[in-house]
Amino acid sequence: MTSLLLLLAAQVTPEAILRSPNDEWLTYHGDYRATRHSPLRQITPANARNMAASWIFRMEGAKKLEASPLVHAGLMYVTNTNEVYALDARNGRQVWRFRAEGAQGSRVNRGAAILGNNIYFATADCHLIALNRVTGNLIFDAAFAAFEKGYTTSIAPLALRDGILVGVAGGGSGQRGFVASLHPDTGKERWRFWTVPAKGEPGWETWGGFPAEMGGAPTWTTGSYDAELNTVYWPTGNPWPDFYGGRRPGDNLYSDSVLALDAATGRLKWHFQFTPHDVWDWDANENPVLIDAEFRGRPRKLLVQANRNGYYYILDRVTGEFLHAKPFVTKLDWTTGLDDRGRPKIRPEKIPTPAGTKVCPSVRGASNWMSPAYNPATGLFYVVTLEQCDLIVASAKEPIPASGFRGTGNEGIPAEPGKFYMRALDVLSGTMKWEYPMPGPGVMWAGTVSTAGGVLFSGDDDGNLVALDAVTGKDLWHFATGHDLFASPVTYRVDGRQYVAIAAENIVIAFSLFQPGR
Repeated sequence: MTSLLLLLAAQVTPEAILRSPNDEWLTYHGDYRATRHSPLRQITPANARNMAASWIFRMEGAKKLEASPLVHAGLMYVTNTNEVYALDARNGRQVWRFRAEGAQGSRVNRGAAILGNNIYFATADCHLIALNRVTGNLIFDAAFAAFEKGYTTSIAPLALRDGILVGVAGGGSGQRGFVASLHPDTGKERWRFWTVPAKGEPGWETWGGFPAEMGGAPTWTTGSYDAELNTVYWPTGNPWPDFYGGRRPGDNLYSDSVLALDAATGRLKWHFQFTPHDVWDWDANENPVLIDAEFRGRPRKLLVQANRNGYYYILDRVTGEFLHAKPFVTKLDWTTGLDDRGRPKIRPEKIPTPAGTKVCPSVRGASNWMSPAYNPATGLFYVVTLEQCDLIVASAKEPIPASGFRGTGNEGIPAEPGKFYMRALDVLSGTMKWEYPMPGPGVMWAGTVSTAGGVLFSGDDDGNLVALDAVTGKDLWHFATGHDLFASPVTYRVDGRQYVAIAAENIVIAFSLFQPGR
């Protein structure tokens, strides 16, 4: 009874999330700014070779886990499709499990949110579920989009003081994207921002009359948050149809953008569009990472992103001003560069055609949704990168939502298989400082986590969890999980012991320094 009372007393406040990560990991990105950098330093380049598996939890029915776990008060919360588990973070023992039995759809799930005494997660059919974090008992079940209209989601919600933020998928099937804030106590909607403007609204003219309800621009990854500015930065996906833009002439706002939204009202403060009139399926759904640094002689609040289109961007996050961009892949041929506003100078011959067009990067992108990390001590931005090209074929068929039509599609080039790299970029220039080539079949895409101990963790293309020296990129240690990796690792400390955990297909596995006798 005493331990239960202690757990109930350890409520998670917004201030606690602001201090995360520390011993705990309280939000999807680790911190609101999406840096995924932990102050833990027990594991170092000198002792990382002594890491060993501490526990493994097998999740019944799971096939492709993509979740990034949360850790609070000794419990780990990890999601699968339409379900969430509470595990003892010390040994992986299951404490409780909740399954949304009536949920429809089977889309993967990327994680939960925590606030107060509640755990929040989204089902594949767009219901926000709130549970008591200690017992797993249902608090509420609130629908925020209609599954019968084609909406689904894989989102890890973002918990703020007055709202739980959610988004939707649908960039490949013709639904209209949005970000919504739901009340933490009831699930009642507080505000909603549509990512495709309705007729007559600013930005509508960028669609050439294409129906807003079919526009796409989904919001399927978790945004970042500046508490001082009370601003949410949310990335958006591609317009629909993905590969044929003839029915939607114009820039197609606010697809392939980052949106700066007032967290209290959902009002748009500014936007920046990375790939106007996208016909290559380059969602901008990579994490927007927020840093404060001196840039070109004066302190600035910055937003950085390694975009799927192959460019690393630096923006002023107060105004949205474009400051700098640099390619972070060598296989980039769709543009001759960017103008002084950050707008791409597109090569017309790289527009997809019915005959097929070779384009670099590939449709999977130079980066994707798997999390990068930023270490303020090294000044390096770490991102898993794919060097690959694709053959993209476009079709002028009349678009019908939820029909499976995407403007045709893409295929790989057998003679040019893709190759993954972990790359460390100077955060203020985008210049590559080191890279770690990853062997393997080109199928994975694990994220990263950085630590004050000077070790960077990620997964490689052979299914290994790897530890790299954060300064040099030297391979310090790796462990073969026996599974493909599609999730981002986290690190936490319980009872004085630092752990690194990652989800892999149907297991969650945690590592720590080997301690004889334990």
